[in-house]
Amino acid sequence: MSRIGNKPITVPAEVQVKIDGQNVTVTGPKGTLERTIHKNISVKLEENEIKVSRINDEPQNRSLHGLTRTLINNMITGVTKEYSKELQINGVGYRVAKQGNNLNLTLGYSHPVIFEAPAGITFDVPNPNTIIVKGIDKELVGQTAAVIRTKRPPEVYRGKGIKYADEVIRRKEGKTGK
Repeated sequence: MSRIGNKPITVPAEVQVKIDGQNVTVTGPKGTLERTIHKNISVKLEENEIKVSRINDEPQNRSLHGLTRTLINNMITGVTKEYSKELQINGVGYRVAKQGNNLNLTLGYSHPVIFEAPAGITFDVPNPNTIIVKGIDKELVGQTAAVIRTKRPPEVYRGKGIKYADEVIRRKEGKTGK
């Protein structure tokens, strides 16, 4: 029995949820999100609560039950308050600057790396070593932050590179550390 999937989702007053067959549309003060639900999962809106149920107890349907409930809950949270992910840049001469909607990353390469913002994502650069990725879609915010991190992943010997703000890089000793 799914503990997460059986919990009802409370819909705030400023959010409108529209269920049309297998399509769920959530509209709120920050924007609109849409998602198509798997055919074995049913979603019902009763008053101000959303209930998610599955057709049977097959393993795939059991796993989709809790996932679907969490995805819809993330959509409702996203349209009421934005998601954000903070990245930090470490290294001598490594920095970031905002150019319109794009990021200009100087990461020790022979050329600057220009990163274009996908639709629905905004960047905030409070200082030259910090990037804040914001958006209403949790999945897109996390994916964008991961793609930025791949431009120069943190390395374990000197700690240079782009890392998440809450990430801890375990440092290694070099050859001289015997």
